[in-house]
Amino acid sequence: MKNYIKIERARHNLTQGDLAEKVGVSRQTINSIETKKYIPSAVLALKISKIFNMPLDSLFELDDDD
Repeated sequence: MKNYIKIERARHNLTQGDLAEKVGVSRQTINSIETKKYIPSAVLALKISKIFNMPLDSLFELDDDD
């Protein structure tokens, strides 16, 4: 699953740690999502999209192999 979290974090001047704190997970979880090692739960994905005030499908995109 592709995601644009790193890009949006940069646009909002947030570190991985900042975003992690806002959504209640570890910095490592945010890193794993950004590097496609972990697919977030629906609840976590919605929390992240709310932080960036973006529709979910603008922040996350299915790959052909998903």
